[in-house]
Amino acid sequence: MNKSWIYVGLTSLCELLWIFGFNVASELWHWVLIIPLIIVDFWLLAKACEGLPTGTVYAIFAAAGTIGTSLMDIYLFNEIFTTIKVVFICIIIVGVIMLNIADTVAEKKNQKGAL
Repeated sequence: MNKSWIYVGLTSLCELLWIFGFNVASELWHWVLIIPLIIVDFWLLAKACEGLPTGTVYAIFAAAGTIGTSLMDIYLFNEIFTTIKVVFICIIIVGVIMLNIADTVAEKKNQKGAL
């Protein structure tokens, strides 16, 4: 497995942690933890982009943040889980899969053209 995929997973996790921190931060020491987490998050994002197509990395990063935040709102902050939220979460997932497929196809074309 490409090490860059580990960076994608870690940056997505860090994003969810600092977003959660934004929701619960009420004292200065909370921000002392959140700010470095944001810096680490973007460093991990940059590392992931070194080994994977930026479009794929960003799509997964954004999708994980959007879906994760929606689920966090529902399960941790008691927001309502509606059918329309499910529909749009599914659209995001399909979009990420299609972007990954498109990048894979383009990469194969580039490899064939280089031969």
